[in-house]
Amino acid sequence: MASAYGRKKGISLVKVLSRQDLRNALKKKQIEPVYVLFGAETYLRNLAAETIADLALKDSQLREFNETLVNLQKNGLKNALSAAEQLPMMGSKRVVTISDVVVSSVRGRDTISEDDEDLLSRYLKDPAKSSVVIFVVNELDKRRKISKLLLNNAASVDFKPLRENELLYWAKNKVRELEADSDERSLRYLVGLAGNNVRKLTNEIEKLATAAMPENFISYELVGSLVPDSGYLDNFELTNQLLAKNKIGALRVLKKVLDDGAEPLMLLGLLSYNFRRLFIAKEMMMKGLGEGELNRVVRLPFNQKKEFLASARRTKGETFARILKRIAKTDQEIKTSIATPRLQIEILVCELAGV
Repeated sequence: MASAYGRKKGISLVKVLSRQDLRNALKKKQIEPVYVLFGAETYLRNLAAETIADLALKDSQLREFNETLVNLQKNGLKNALSAAEQLPMMGSKRVVTISDVVVSSVRGRDTISEDDEDLLSRYLKDPAKSSVVIFVVNELDKRRKISKLLLNNAASVDFKPLRENELLYWAKNKVRELEADSDERSLRYLVGLAGNNVRKLTNEIEKLATAAMPENFISYELVGSLVPDSGYLDNFELTNQLLAKNKIGALRVLKKVLDDGAEPLMLLGLLSYNFRRLFIAKEMMMKGLGEGELNRVVRLPFNQKKEFLASARRTKGETFARILKRIAKTDQEIKTSIATPRLQIEILVCELAGV
């Protein structure tokens, strides 16, 4: 792999790499001086940072002296780049991993900002040849000047959420790694329950592999008995917090769901789905229809049937109608506004908690 970044007549040329691009380069032992790892799939992002560090420090006899971890919530960028300028001890490379990198649409949350531009620009222009600097990014507003400086002058890798076939491939390999076995039907069921969160999927596979002993076969029934439908539960919990007008609780759940990798538009669709079903259930209740008919039409959630019906019963139909209109408006705003989708859905949640 040629360098992921370069310059021509003073203009940065950037290619944002995929996970596969990075994997191919590391297999060839090609290591860049600076990495920017970002994206929704945080488990694989962190694993990539560890893999880069392991490869760079493979010949280091004193790894503890050649590896520096800097959390930007606790230490400034200057300390991190100063560490990168130090020569390695009894090894060819030093690794500096800079975590909690935030360049936000909300300036007060930044851990790197335009105030750091001169310092960062000087280092990126001439990075230490004996160091590997890894920026592990939690949030990156690509419209910001400092974001462009990072992306245009480093090997930038976007860790997008895995698609279903990629999650299935990951699950198969993880089951094999744990010396267990399963069938495709069971693994597809597991992926559907765990959602597109690799950390959650991995944890569930490890739990299932232990429960499957001594036969070491993860069956469809075992998956159904041990793995909760976490995507649905988290999103219905958000719905409940909104109906309870608990703004703090709703924002806490929202942060968890988004940090776990949910796309804002996908989450908006799930909220719309939940509130539409609640609205339908409310209308059916007002017509005097029983729980059996409700279950047939609305498909009540098995684990939260009572909670679902209670939410529909205690909320006015007009409230559901207003919420659905506001969700539709946010959907349009996300598709047309310059504000980030995450910010738009945070505004929506704050407003709905007061409806």
